[in-house]
Amino acid sequence: MNLPLPPSAGRPMLSVTIHDVAPSTWPACERVMDAVRAVADVPMTLLVVPRYHLRPSNHAFEQRLEALQAQGHELALHGYSHLDDGEPANWVDHVRRRWYTAGEGEFSALSQDEALRRLHAGARWFARRGWPLHGFVAPAWLMSRGTWQALDQLPLSYTATLRAVYSLPQAQRITSACLAFSTRTAWRRAVSLPRNAWVAARWHAQPLVRFELHPHDADHRLIRQCWSGRLRALLAEREARTVHAAVAALRHQGRSQPAWGTRP
Repeated sequence: MNLPLPPSAGRPMLSVTIHDVAPSTWPACERVMDAVRAVADVPMTLLVVPRYHLRPSNHAFEQRLEALQAQGHELALHGYSHLDDGEPANWVDHVRRRWYTAGEGEFSALSQDEALRRLHAGARWFARRGWPLHGFVAPAWLMSRGTWQALDQLPLSYTATLRAVYSLPQAQRITSACLAFSTRTAWRRAVSLPRNAWVAARWHAQPLVRFELHPHDADHRLIRQCWSGRLRALLAEREARTVHAAVAALRHQGRSQPAWGTRP
């Protein structure tokens, strides 16, 4: 893949993001990336977890990531362990943190100090490998108030939630439609299809559309057909960029807004 060209001024953009990138998920991640390449060879943002489920990384995996980064793909930080190891405060919190996220919303309830400790650990992990780090996306897009406060203390250029991307350090909000599937169970897969059709009907005026893909999104025929078709259609009218490149372009165009009433 050739290194990406600067985005055309004002043209809407598309980002393809692969979540949960780690040694144990890598074969499934590669299947998703191959499915993307079957549509088009585009730059992708890989959300890397340094110690996914507390398991160590390995040299072969890191060599592969380094090669992808050299080809123009972006590596971003996706938590540190991808595990929510805290205790829910009540039954509503229990549903959100144990059922909705399957116990993986690592940054959903952290204090500022603990969030900063994990963010620094992840940033050091990137730095030891000589990889540039521009963005952080929390597992399940869930961030506590303490996490937002901790992000003020790191030299990152963006973070993201399910409904928006935020240009840091000012936390300027860029409304951004997000196509994402849940493949954990049959009923979740069934709900994902109409949900993403609803999203697709509303994304035409937005400057950035995000394809947020997870390791098993290429393993279910209907899910793969759905997102592959939408990706092909959108690439006919949008430029594919990494999230970092898209945020930089939108910041330059003045397309972000202060997140009053949105940021915790």
